[in-house]
Amino acid sequence: MKYRLLALALAAATPAWAQSNPKFFADGPLMSVGSYYYPEQWPHDNWARDIKKMAEVGFQFTHYGEFAWTFIEPEEGKFDFTWLDEAVALAHQNGLKVIMCTSTPTPPAWLAQKHPEILMVNAQGRTMQHGSRQQISWSSPVYRQYVQRMVEAIGQHYGKDTRIWGWQLDNEPSHYGQYDYSPAAQVSFRRWLQAKYQTVDALNKAWGTAFWSIRYNDFGQVLIPNQQELIAQPAPAAALDFKRFSADEANDFLSFQYKLLRKYVPATQWITTNLMPEHVDVDPTHITGLDFLTYTKYLVAGYDKGVGEQGFRMGSPTSIAFANDLFRSFNGTTGVMELQPGQVNWGKFNPQPLPGAVRMWIWHAFVGGNKFVCNYRFRQPLTGGEQYHYGIIGTDGVTPSTSGQEYIKVIKELAAVQKQYRASATMPAAYRRRQAAVLYNADNRWEMDNQPQTNQWSFMDHLKRYYGALKQVGAPVDVITEAKDFTPYPVLIAPAYELLDKQLVARWRQYVQQGGHLILSARTGQKDRTGKLWEAQWAGPIVDLIGAKISFYDLLPETVTGTVAANSQTYAWNNWADVLEPQPGTEVWATYTNQFYAGKAAVVSRSLGKGTVTYVGPDTDDGALEKAVLQKVYQRAGIALADLPEGVIVDWRDGFWVGLNYSDKPYAVPVPALGKVLIGSSVLKPADVVVWKE
Repeated sequence: MKYRLLALALAAATPAWAQSNPKFFADGPLMSVGSYYYPEQWPHDNWARDIKKMAEVGFQFTHYGEFAWTFIEPEEGKFDFTWLDEAVALAHQNGLKVIMCTSTPTPPAWLAQKHPEILMVNAQGRTMQHGSRQQISWSSPVYRQYVQRMVEAIGQHYGKDTRIWGWQLDNEPSHYGQYDYSPAAQVSFRRWLQAKYQTVDALNKAWGTAFWSIRYNDFGQVLIPNQQELIAQPAPAAALDFKRFSADEANDFLSFQYKLLRKYVPATQWITTNLMPEHVDVDPTHITGLDFLTYTKYLVAGYDKGVGEQGFRMGSPTSIAFANDLFRSFNGTTGVMELQPGQVNWGKFNPQPLPGAVRMWIWHAFVGGNKFVCNYRFRQPLTGGEQYHYGIIGTDGVTPSTSGQEYIKVIKELAAVQKQYRASATMPAAYRRRQAAVLYNADNRWEMDNQPQTNQWSFMDHLKRYYGALKQVGAPVDVITEAKDFTPYPVLIAPAYELLDKQLVARWRQYVQQGGHLILSARTGQKDRTGKLWEAQWAGPIVDLIGAKISFYDLLPETVTGTVAANSQTYAWNNWADVLEPQPGTEVWATYTNQFYAGKAAVVSRSLGKGTVTYVGPDTDDGALEKAVLQKVYQRAGIALADLPEGVIVDWRDGFWVGLNYSDKPYAVPVPALGKVLIGSSVLKPADVVVWKE
C-alpha cells in the first residue's frame, strides 16, 4: 500500500525537469543549435561568406562579443558599435538569431595600463598581467566602474534590438582554479566576514582561532588564508569561508551586471552566463538572480579517460549527464553555451574524438532537456592561443571539419525528430517511478578538498559513483540543493554530506517517514556548518536516523585492498571506510572481511515510518558496491529498474527515448516491439545514438 501511495504522490508531482520557462523558449524548436563567431578576429571581407556558410550548414543562432571589449571601447569612453552592427545585420539577413555578450573577461590594454589595481593577484603574490583573459579582480571597485560604463553602453545600444535573442554575461566567470588575493579582494573578504559574523568574537568562535593563538581583535587583522604564505595549514573554517566568499563574489559581480543590463533589455530577452560544472572556484549553486544558467563542456582533453580502451576519445557518460541534471534543476531551464567542437589545444593531451562522439554529445544535451547547444567555435583560428582548437570550419575557411560534418548531420536529425514532437507527450510511468535526486552542496566539496585525510579522496568521484549507478538503472535524476523539496523523489542520495545541521537531519527524517528512501554515504554528518566537529559521538546528529553508531573510519594505502562481502559478492575498497555498529532493528547489508575489524558492518539499512534510510560506509574505486546497494534499495521499494552496462545512457525527453553508447563495445538497446526508431538502430556501436518513440 505504501508504494501505491508513493506512486500517486509522484504522479501528482512535477519534477524540476519539466518546469521550463515558457517565456523564452515556448515558440522555438525543442533544441536550437548555434556556433560562436568572432568578426573582430577575421578580415572584414570574410564576414559575409562566413555568416552565410553558418546558416547554410543549418545553425540557428550565433554568438558575439564576449572577448571584444577593446573593439567596443578602443579608447576610454569612446564606443564603436559600427562593426558589431554590421555583424548583427549579417546574422539577421541569414536568418540567425544573436546571443550578445558583455566583454568583461577581457579588459583592454589601456585599462590595465591606467589602472593596474584592477588585476588579480595569485597565491604566490604575483599580479596578473594583460595579455590573456580573466586576469581581473571582481572585487576591484575601479574595475566595476569601467564594467558599468561598458555594460550600460552595450545595453543602451542593443537593448531594444529584436534581432538579439538573449545575453551572456562574461564568459566562464572563473580564475580557472586560482583565487584572487589582491588588496581589493582582501577588503571585500573582510566586509563579507563582517556581514556574516557581525562581531569578531563570533568569527573567532566559528573559526576556532584559540588553536595556535590565531585569535583576532578586529576584522582588520584578518587576512585571506593563503597556504603559500603559511608554514602550516590555515584554520579549516577560514579556508572554507574563503571558498564561500570567492563564489559569492563571482555571484555579486554577475548580479551587478545583470541589474545594469536588465534596465535596458526587455523581459522577452533572457540573460545568462556559462559555468564549468565541475570547476571548484565558481560553483553554480552560488550563482543566483540570473534568468537561468548554462554550462561549458569539454570531454576529450586527456583528463577524462571515460569507459574502456577508447573512453579517452568519448569522455565519461556522466559528464554531460551530470551537467544537464544539475543546471536544469535550478529552475527547469538550461542550455549548453559552449560545447567541444572536436580536437582541442589546451588539454593534458589532445586526442581526436572517436568518430560520432561529437554527434553523441549533442544528442546527450538534447535528452538532458537543454534548450540550445552552442558550439565553440565556427572557424578554427589561424592566430592566438587556440590555433590548434577545432572549429566547425577548418583552416581554409570553407571546408567543414570532421566534427563540423557531425554537426551538419545532427542538425538535420533534430529537424526530423522535431516533426514527430507532440506537446501532449507524458513521461512513461515506469521511468518516472525511478525518479531520484542527488543532494549537492559545494561546502562539502570545499571542506573535504581542504581536509581530504587521504590522497585517494575525491568528492566528485565519490558523488559520481552514486550518480553513475542511477544512470545505469535507468533513473531520471535531478541534482538538487537543500532549497528544493525532497518529497517528489522516491530516492534521495546525499553523498559524503559532511557539513549539516539538525534542521537538515529533521527534514531527512520527515522525508523517510513519509515514504522516501534515503541513501547516505561515508563522511556524512561529521561536522556542523562552520566545519566544527560535534561535541558528541562521531557524526552524532545522524546516529539515530541511520540506526547505527559510526565507530571509526579507516584509510588504506594505495597498495592495500580492503574487502567487503554482500549478497555472496566481494567488493574492494581502499579510499575510505566508516565502520558501523548497528542498533537493534537495523539490518546489516554488508560486512568488512579483512583488516582488524573484519566482521563489522559496512552497509546498514533500516525502515523508518513508510520509508527507509541506508548508510554506505566504504568508498570504492569501481562503484560496484554503491550500485549494488542502490539496486537493493529500489528493489525493496518495489520499483522496477533498467540494467544498463557502464557507458550506456538511455533517457527520455518530450516523448522521445535516446540511447547513447560511451563504451567501447556494441550494445543492443531494448527498443520495445511497438517502438518507432527515428534515428539510428537499436544496436549501438561505440559513440552511436538511437532515438525512438513509443
